[in-house]
Amino acid sequence: MSKIGFIGLGRMGAGMCARLCAAGLPVVVHDVSDGAIGAMVALGAEAGASALDVANRAEIVLVSLPMPDIVHEVLLGASGVADGSAVKMVVDLSTSGPAMAQRLSEGLSAHGIASYDAPVSGGVAGARDGKLSLMSSGPEETWPQVEAILQHFGKVFYMGETPGAGQTMKLVNNLLGATAIAVTAEGMTLGIKAGLDPAKMIEVLNQSTGINSATRDKWPKSVLPRTFDFGFAAALSHKDMRLCVDEAQALGVDLPIGTHVRDLLKRVLDEVGQDADFTAMALVVEDDAGLTLERPA
Repeated sequence: MSKIGFIGLGRMGAGMCARLCAAGLPVVVHDVSDGAIGAMVALGAEAGASALDVANRAEIVLVSLPMPDIVHEVLLGASGVADGSAVKMVVDLSTSGPAMAQRLSEGLSAHGIASYDAPVSGGVAGARDGKLSLMSSGPEETWPQVEAILQHFGKVFYMGETPGAGQTMKLVNNLLGATAIAVTAEGMTLGIKAGLDPAKMIEVLNQSTGINSATRDKWPKSVLPRTFDFGFAAALSHKDMRLCVDEAQALGVDLPIGTHVRDLLKRVLDEVGQDADFTAMALVVEDDAGLTLERPA
């Protein structure tokens, strides 16, 4: 098998790349962190000196990066992946938005490179355990080769050939996921201020129609114990919600609830801190209600 390139070895990227290494696939990696590269080399990967070096050695290059502008720079910037001599297909695992996916498709196609967007859901644990969901779109002709790699990360959904279709699906997913946290924060604050026991509330909700991803996972792990460390940065969640609202506006779809959640996440960054977890939405809702509970150290 020809080499697989992997650029971006952060919390999500490292978990996915490690699975490729564990499967015995030939992987060449690059990251801005030498330590992140070294960790993958210890698992059997080869180190790439730059994004261009990876693209000179691998036919399929995967990227997992935090922001759309970084994805664009790594793929289409000076000495980027698009200038590589070996690369034939690129897969963006980041949540970059449909507009960026279309830009990447146009830019990479000009270099004869097939472009796929395949944003993921499932968090750090899902990346580590191969239990992510991947929402992908791109050229159908070479899709089987891409799918064979992505299946190492979890369940793959092919949304069609339209560039950005996978990104749109991911934004819809994240809209619902972030909104679940926001509305659960409101409901829990209401109940606690009325004197209900929060742990008992979550127990009831998880056996009732109010169950959602926040009551099932976020509250038991991170909000009830007041650690607010579920593992997804509020800054990234705010970025996702901003992309979602922007895309909705471009399509002529009004998202009053999504807009509120976007703004709530901005308040988390301003009032709790730039490094806050997205579950800290609960802290802002509690503060607005004058509810004084234990805050994280």
